[in-house]
Amino acid sequence: MIRTAVAACLSSILLAWCAAPAWADLARARAETNPERRAKLALDNAAAALTAARHSYENGDVQTAGALSAEIGESVALAYDSLVSTGKNPRKSPRWFKYAEIQTRDLLRRLETFNLDMNATDRSLLGKVKETVLEVHDHLLQGLMEGKPK
Repeated sequence: MIRTAVAACLSSILLAWCAAPAWADLARARAETNPERRAKLALDNAAAALTAARHSYENGDVQTAGALSAEIGESVALAYDSLVSTGKNPRKSPRWFKYAEIQTRDLLRRLETFNLDMNATDRSLLGKVKETVLEVHDHLLQGLMEGKPK
């Protein structure tokens, strides 16, 4: 009896923690002073927002999914702007630029899968976000190949 109550309590705490708003992490990312860590936090937030958006959409909350998808775009843009603000040449210091390129590529793949799983009438929610992530990914890749972020 006690084990059941403890397990129920722990699962409700875990559920509440997982369902916490993703934008709290974006505020934490914006507060980070190190631009490379800010970029990592923003990309991690984008991945968490995508997971939350998918979960919201599956539960029938299309408006929350739309707000979270907009947050994905904001997070990716913040990450890119943070990396550009370092002033580093991506070809000579590729660590964080390559990390961002890999993460945006993964986000694009996950966004495409989410888009295909959506109802055809709701697919416009992800259109602008996909364009933003694709544009950032292309700039990162070009910077890694040519040595200059655009």
